[in-house]
Amino acid sequence: MTVLPDDGLSLAAEFPEASLEQWQRLVAGVLRKSGRDVSDAAAEEALSTALEDGLHLRPLYSAHDSAPDPGLPGFAPFVRGGRAEGNSVGGWDVRQQHTADGAVLSDLENGVTSLWLLLGDGGIPVASLGRVLDGVYLDLAPVVLDAGSDVESAAQGLLRLYEERGVAKEAARGNLGADPLGHEARTGRGYDFAPVAGLARTCAEAYPGLRALTVDALPYHEAGGSAAQELGCSMATAVAYLRELTEAGLPVEHACAQLEFRYAATADQFLTVAKLRAARRLWARVTEVCGAAAGQVQHAVTSPVMMARRDPWVNMLRTTVATLAAGVGGADAVTVLPFDHSLGLPDAFARRIARNTSTILIEESHLSRVVDPAGGSWYVERLTDELAHAGWEFFQEIERTGGQAAGLRSGRIGRDLANTWEARSAKLAKRREPVTGVSEFPNLAERPVEREPAPVPRSGGLPRVRRDESYERLRARSDAHFAATGSRPRVYLAALGPAAAHTARVGFAANLFQAGGIEPVTDGSFADSGATEAVLCSSDALYEEQAATLAQELKDAGASHVFLAGRPGQYPGVDAYVFAGCDAVAVLSAALDRMGVS
Repeated sequence: MTVLPDDGLSLAAEFPEASLEQWQRLVAGVLRKSGRDVSDAAAEEALSTALEDGLHLRPLYSAHDSAPDPGLPGFAPFVRGGRAEGNSVGGWDVRQQHTADGAVLSDLENGVTSLWLLLGDGGIPVASLGRVLDGVYLDLAPVVLDAGSDVESAAQGLLRLYEERGVAKEAARGNLGADPLGHEARTGRGYDFAPVAGLARTCAEAYPGLRALTVDALPYHEAGGSAAQELGCSMATAVAYLRELTEAGLPVEHACAQLEFRYAATADQFLTVAKLRAARRLWARVTEVCGAAAGQVQHAVTSPVMMARRDPWVNMLRTTVATLAAGVGGADAVTVLPFDHSLGLPDAFARRIARNTSTILIEESHLSRVVDPAGGSWYVERLTDELAHAGWEFFQEIERTGGQAAGLRSGRIGRDLANTWEARSAKLAKRREPVTGVSEFPNLAERPVEREPAPVPRSGGLPRVRRDESYERLRARSDAHFAATGSRPRVYLAALGPAAAHTARVGFAANLFQAGGIEPVTDGSFADSGATEAVLCSSDALYEEQAATLAQELKDAGASHVFLAGRPGQYPGVDAYVFAGCDAVAVLSAALDRMGVS
């Protein structure tokens, strides 16, 4: 038997130690071979990717990347989780959203552990609360309300149900969902905080497991905000609520205990993990200054912004990654929106997939058995720190200009979010941020998924944006043309030379034009294609030899507009160029205009 030395097993001891400088030198050499003249020191920067909020994703992270000590799980600054045991006892709370009655008991019987009820405008009538919760064991299933300006009547209705059904006050769990500033962000209309303070006092004095307020950051995320803006708005909102509650007479510790935070979880898994960890750190700092040093209770919701209406089945993959990120990030409760959420009321299959997403990650992947599984990752720790600073900076800007309410009413917050979304929309339009099934790999022949219409959501305040919205408008024009004429607008792909020369660019062009609802035609001649526009597809070498001649032949055959798939050049007869990074939305919109597709 071999006895290991006292210092343990030295892994990779037979290899010489590598330095950062050696890595930079090797990377710079590869970049120079590809035509990029960079110094060794600049190699790392050359491979960095710009993110929102002024952050950069670097190609390499090491122990030299400094970040503050995240502390221990369950202790300030709570970066590693609000509880020492994390979610390892039973996993996170599987919380499903309901905008209509009828599926509550089915969800609870099949793995859901709490209910999120949208009441009033855009949801279930407040008067129907008792019927919706009929058969629900209210001492076992926490209930979270979201009633907008009807919060007082909804809350009183729930408290009355607890009393009528003999639920002990200490057994009641959930949240009454008061969120005046969140409602104002959604609708442009606020409501009086005095009843909210009364509900908070009732919960603090008589219902230890019930909270009165939700700090909902989803309105800012759904308006196109970045992760840092979402964090900053949530902190500014929470601080405004603390001021109101303490002025109403609640001790700061009790006021902090009345807040639950709601954040979006996206398919950008590392950014989501870092956002949830940074949110706990920021809230710990706020409460420390207030003299409370409290942890943050988090509810993560898979992002509505990332949900596509075309090829909605891909949404299952998006929500799975987002749920994994929420679990790794330490969310206390997770809501997985059904894959058909954007199309209307989800069907039974969609609800089943949504709740089972959490169940599989908890029970089969054992994700909750590890406390802070991302902890110790140099990348995640650094990203958490950078995002926390960016979020805190945005929070301070809001506070300097009068706070969250003033920022909403002046339009400043809306403008900041709109600027962020404008920059992101440009990336979406150029397919720098691809949307599978929409801007990449669309399928014009796929039958649309249809659902019963959902209640009209609250509106009137900040807009609700979606990643697919520009392409959805293009596809809607194509659909209307198809309904009126029986065919879609077409473009002819003129393949030049052997398959090895044109296959890649034929595939690229077909993918691009289908994203706008334009059917690519590759068989036969242009005259037989039914198209009015054409795309030359081949290699750069063959373009030099034959592009001008073929472009003229297509014009003579009736083509009103000739594209070339490749970087812009000087080819007579070619009207425009399509290439990786071109503004696909502008190209497709102009093509539909020329084709007479309104």
